[in-house]
Amino acid sequence: MKRFLHHCSILLSLYIFSSSAIAFDYADALQKSLLFFEAQRSGRLPYNQRVTWRDHSGLTDGLEQGVDLVGGYYDAGDHVKFGLPMAFTVTMLSWSVIEYGEEISYVGEMEHAFEAIKWGSDYFIKAHTSPTVLWAEVGDGDTDHYCWQRPEDMTTSRRAFKIDENNPGSDLAGETAAAMAAASIAFRKSNPHYSHLLLHHAQQLFEFGEKYRGKYDKSVGVVKNYYASVSGYEDELLWAALWLYKATDKEDYLEYVINKANSFGGVGWAITEFSWDVKFAGLQIIASKLLQEEKHKKYSHILEQYRSKAEHYICSCLDKNNGSTNVERTPAGLLYVRQWNNMQYVSTAAFLLTFYSDFLKKSNQKITCHEGTVDHEELFNFAKSQVDYILGSNPKNMSYLVGFGPNYPKRVHHRGASIVSYRENKGFIGCTQGYDYWYSKNGPNPNVLIGAIVGGPDNQDDFDDDRANYVQTEACTYNTSPLVGIFAKLNFFNNPPLIASF
Repeated sequence: MKRFLHHCSILLSLYIFSSSAIAFDYADALQKSLLFFEAQRSGRLPYNQRVTWRDHSGLTDGLEQGVDLVGGYYDAGDHVKFGLPMAFTVTMLSWSVIEYGEEISYVGEMEHAFEAIKWGSDYFIKAHTSPTVLWAEVGDGDTDHYCWQRPEDMTTSRRAFKIDENNPGSDLAGETAAAMAAASIAFRKSNPHYSHLLLHHAQQLFEFGEKYRGKYDKSVGVVKNYYASVSGYEDELLWAALWLYKATDKEDYLEYVINKANSFGGVGWAITEFSWDVKFAGLQIIASKLLQEEKHKKYSHILEQYRSKAEHYICSCLDKNNGSTNVERTPAGLLYVRQWNNMQYVSTAAFLLTFYSDFLKKSNQKITCHEGTVDHEELFNFAKSQVDYILGSNPKNMSYLVGFGPNYPKRVHHRGASIVSYRENKGFIGCTQGYDYWYSKNGPNPNVLIGAIVGGPDNQDDFDDDRANYVQTEACTYNTSPLVGIFAKLNFFNNPPLIASF
């Protein structure tokens, strides 16, 4: 028995070694990830649309309310346009371009990255119809979920919902302001006029969110079962102010982040997730970086507190905090935050850890966790291990990035991908007809949702590739957006440019 166990442990070691030794094509992963956003487009598709199984949809969005809300993104496998996750998606795409633009350009994908951001930011400009009005949602999750249709055939309600002075939504206004501020930085060199326009909207939205405070899910009740703001709005207001400081260099915004650090929980909450709902960890990590600059020394007392909380998040991901404050992991080492769409937390963690690893390397620093010190290499290697798990270095040898590698989910929970393309068959497919014929089909989806990152495996590394298993097989824009920059960074790291020597 002992010899058998020893033999098993050798095989396990060989598996772990061989898995970690897989060399992934990160450039291909980057190219595919940017394609996903084209599959999620709502509105009138452009001439250079590369995902050819999609066509125009949602062309009357906002008509009932007398406003043009055509465009933007469907967040997942359904057809509601939810403002909060869409804004977070754009923030993370923009952050990827800001931090890893050179690496994205190296693969020749910068134009597609800009297009992905602009498809969202153009929509936000439309949705922000006056300084204190922001359209929060188009469609209604309840009626939308009764139907299984292609977006091109939609018969469900396209009613739009807004936040305003009487119906506040500081979390939505804050995240949309952050998205537009981040996008304004991303476009500053290539499109300065557009960058200025985005910044104008971002500043107005922040002022609106700050002056008329309230949770958006109280004002827009239909969102409660889908994207309720559990963390409240304080994190988004701090997050927006910090992005506006990065975009404008105006001290007022930084002072907001400093003065409200305690009352808004910026330095009080030690959080172990970063998501469309909870921004504290991202906020704390960006704030930590400000400590390096001389002009911020007068704020060092508060910035040190932000840094302490940022490093708590990092140590918890690395399993180096004290006991129960660590993020759970699957047996094969994947970060596991919760059952439903766990991959969103893995991709955001991979981004934050890579970003902080770069910061530690440049500043020649280390982190001190409860279980010992951590250098930039350990941080980077762990982030890479999470990305590699997503790409196929896992017990199932399954790539959770659809279309990448030989083995990936074929039955993604996604209406458009699971029904014959409108371009192939323009015959109308009704609300229940889609369920009866397409949803229940055993075969793979007729359209491959390239670049989508699905919800992923459970806490035992098990995955059931079943369209009805939406907890694991539904894909979301905010799963993929944080990985755009990381794929580019990993490709650059593995294939650095050759420097000519003379």
